[in-house]
Amino acid sequence: MHVHLRLVVLCAAALLGTAQGQPFHLPTASRAIFEPGGEERYFAPTPGKTWESGTFGCVRSDGHQLHEGLDIKWTQHDRRGEPTDPVLASASGTVAYVNRKPGLSNYGNYIVVRHRIDGLDICTLYAHLASIRDDLQSGVPVKAGETIGIMGRTSNTQARIARERAHVHFEINIIASEHYAQWHEANLAGIRNDHGNWNGHNLLGIDPRALLHQQRAQGDRFSLLQFIQSQTELCRVLVHKGDFAFARRHAPLVRRNPATDKEGVGAYEVVLNFNGIPCQIIPRTAGEAKNYSAKYHLLAVNDAEQRKNGCRKFLTSKSGKWELTREALQHLDLLSH
Repeated sequence: MHVHLRLVVLCAAALLGTAQGQPFHLPTASRAIFEPGGEERYFAPTPGKTWESGTFGCVRSDGHQLHEGLDIKWTQHDRRGEPTDPVLASASGTVAYVNRKPGLSNYGNYIVVRHRIDGLDICTLYAHLASIRDDLQSGVPVKAGETIGIMGRTSNTQARIARERAHVHFEINIIASEHYAQWHEANLAGIRNDHGNWNGHNLLGIDPRALLHQQRAQGDRFSLLQFIQSQTELCRVLVHKGDFAFARRHAPLVRRNPATDKEGVGAYEVVLNFNGIPCQIIPRTAGEAKNYSAKYHLLAVNDAEQRKNGCRKFLTSKSGKWELTREALQHLDLLSH
């Protein structure tokens, strides 16, 4: 009996693709992401493109468009050819948002689950679902590996998702602002927002593929905090404010500065990755920031990263000098809200 129980536990762990104690599980039963040469069986590419277009990053429109998650292929279907793969919660948490009106989003039917991991405000998102479990609504707790819906191809886009390309779009995000809906109304009044704080603009994607591979390699030594802190730097910006909302809500990303311990915080030096995630935040005293009068001042740019991953269009070059774009300034305003 004990041997049988142990085998059940081991099989469950293998199915989910993580060892006990690791925060993230695979969101479907497919494990091809970890198999040599398994990418074509795991990722659903855009029509006419290779599997890379189903991965995270500047992989759409010849590198000019961001894809903020993974498109994971179906492995089973019914008589009509529609997918029947269960979609699983990737981490334990609480349902934050459920959209059962596919016409309201290019995500179609989607669900957002919220997590607190390593002191960070994280969510996972599961989109294009054929159906979402009936009892799931905001505030309902879910456990990692629990079925939350069925894979599908729902969307509000003009070009429908074909049966052969049915997939779950899966994201791991850090939440930009607790007050996104208010910020949207004040700054994007002409743009409709049907999803409140759970609008996609408020969810900053982390590469799930890179994360899952690193977690698998490191086992129980994996740290989400360290994974985010080690992201490649796109640029550094001085935020000339003594109170930076994102820093309060994601305190583990804030590095200690002995000078501010004595003199107080007058500004923040923020290290952004290419998707605008503040992967390191350094408090600065008023004295350290006295030479910078602008609300946001660009301190440094990683040229190689900008050339490789510039699809968020945060930077522009004028007369040979890098400047923050309107999109970047708007993004920093959101992080400060």
